[in-house]
Amino acid sequence: MKMKKLLTLAMTSILSIALLVGCGEKKGVSTDGSTSMEKVIGTLGEAFQSESGITFTYNPTGSGSGIKAVQEGRCDIGLSSRNLKPEEESSGLEGTVLAYDGIAVIVNPKNKVSDLKTEQISKIFSGEVTNWKDVGGEDGEIVLIGREAGSGTRDGFESITKTKDKAKYRQELTSTGDVITTVSQNPNAIGYASVSSLKDNVKDLTINGVKATDENIKNKSYVVQRPFLLVTKKGEKLSDSAQKFFDYITSDKAVDAIKKAGAVPAK
Repeated sequence: MKMKKLLTLAMTSILSIALLVGCGEKKGVSTDGSTSMEKVIGTLGEAFQSESGITFTYNPTGSGSGIKAVQEGRCDIGLSSRNLKPEEESSGLEGTVLAYDGIAVIVNPKNKVSDLKTEQISKIFSGEVTNWKDVGGEDGEIVLIGREAGSGTRDGFESITKTKDKAKYRQELTSTGDVITTVSQNPNAIGYASVSSLKDNVKDLTINGVKATDENIKNKSYVVQRPFLLVTKKGEKLSDSAQKFFDYITSDKAVDAIKKAGAVPAK
């Protein structure tokens, strides 16, 4: 009987230890969301992991999915390339601006158009202007390439250009990289992409005569821009690892890395 009691006590102790371990502090930090933030968050995550030894993961699912992942507790920090909607804020989420990103309007390098007014962009994407010759280009049907519904890049672009629910896309693609590739392969295509993601295979247009430089994005003279947000639950404490990551990427230490990744630091 005594042996049975001792065995019971031993098993209880083991279970208690297991429960404590199970509820213990996790050593990694997980992020989820905007594909446009891939370069920025990847650069910062790599530097943080190297310096701290804490594992960092990033799941590029798009802004809407990243915000939902935070709401459902499936990641530590969500990544959004658009401002939070009122209903998202009222659900208990908050956004911290990490950096600013210009959204480039891109065309094929063979396209002779180099500048568009904001009003022209609005008319092109809403289907009012359908031929390049009407905006200074060669005779040819304008092919609109955009992102999928729920994309932060799309939301930001359409909000700024006043084309929300009006855009007449030929193709709606699931990543910034896909948009760039598609535009690079079609002389009549036009699309939009994060400035930090641009490659030499497309040409970014000046907007109202203003180029999407860091200085112009920061002083807001380049109008097609949006914030890069870190999304967390308001009033809810992050894990120690996630808090260290959050503090690191919003500190002065991160400024050069953010610039190197092609975005404009919020600090």
